[in-house]
Amino acid sequence: MASFPALMTRWPVPFRLDAVTAPTPLAIFKDSFSQTNILSPLERINYTYLDMLFGFRGGCIGETCIVVLLLGAAYLLYRGYISWHIPLSYIGTVALFSWIFAAKALLRGDIILHLLSGGLILGAFYMATDYVTSPITRKGQLIFGVGCGLITCVIRFWGGYPEGVSYAILLMNACTPLLDKLSVPRRFGVNK
Repeated sequence: MASFPALMTRWPVPFRLDAVTAPTPLAIFKDSFSQTNILSPLERINYTYLDMLFGFRGGCIGETCIVVLLLGAAYLLYRGYISWHIPLSYIGTVALFSWIFAAKALLRGDIILHLLSGGLILGAFYMATDYVTSPITRKGQLIFGVGCGLITCVIRFWGGYPEGVSYAILLMNACTPLLDKLSVPRRFGVNK
């Protein structure tokens, strides 16, 4: 994506046989956020929240149908393969910062747009919870999720790229050894 952005950002419109491409909801947000436009991003391209929830929008393969991603995440949580700490702190941080900063005025951002668009759900439940590259302690996982959310929002709102999930997870993966070291609980009976 960093090397070939033009080739990697041609999103086909779902259910169109003539291969028409359209911008993703985050690309529309990025365009309207950087310009003085009175229309909201969803008003500029006729996407509804239901379209975004069920995957009737452009985007990378595997990130568009939020319902299926959430069903898979529920299964992973139910079976105990992942814990709720990273996904909840990640999604919660993106929701909070989207509400605060994702509009021309503070505290007016469209939270649902930012939760349903891009690879946030895919990244929060399937990529950020990787056993090898995520922290082992609960406290470290919460910090990891918050860091991923902050970096995602900074890239989405002020970076040159409309999506920031993959880069946020990679940057926080580099911080995992430090988080593990700082969040290891003290053994019982050991003095500092």
